[in-house]
Amino acid sequence: MVKSVVKTPCIGVCSTGIGDDVCRGCKRFTHEVIHWNSYSDRERRIIWQRLDQLLAQVVKAKVLIWDAEKLLGQMSAQQIDFDESRNPYCLFQELLKAGASQIKNLSEYGCQLTSEYAATPLVKLRILIDADFYTLSQVHYQRYFIMPEHMNS
Repeated sequence: MVKSVVKTPCIGVCSTGIGDDVCRGCKRFTHEVIHWNSYSDRERRIIWQRLDQLLAQVVKAKVLIWDAEKLLGQMSAQQIDFDESRNPYCLFQELLKAGASQIKNLSEYGCQLTSEYAATPLVKLRILIDADFYTLSQVHYQRYFIMPEHMNS
């Protein structure tokens, strides 16, 4: 089942209300969460692109997708909602969220774990990917939003 781009990356687990600069759920920055409804479609797409680039970077360090069509086919067969225009490495994380504990053979999905993560259970891999994605989002925030303020001092 393929669905169009979601208007917001929100997953309903917002941590910006408790003081985080980066949401632990969707990985957007506080100001992006607050102003999302006032952003143009172009501004929203730019945020989505950043999120997808960071997530894909994290997943690529842990997973090799050798047949993206197979991955998409399996996701469709299992009725997992996804946007086929997204990077396959981002869709891999969606697959893990939908059912990491049920996947027995990644090759059926056109994927394999890198040698460093070959023995990692998929449920743990999903958690590791999410943690690394959060860390990378925090670093991005600090580099582009915190550092420039300090440079002007």
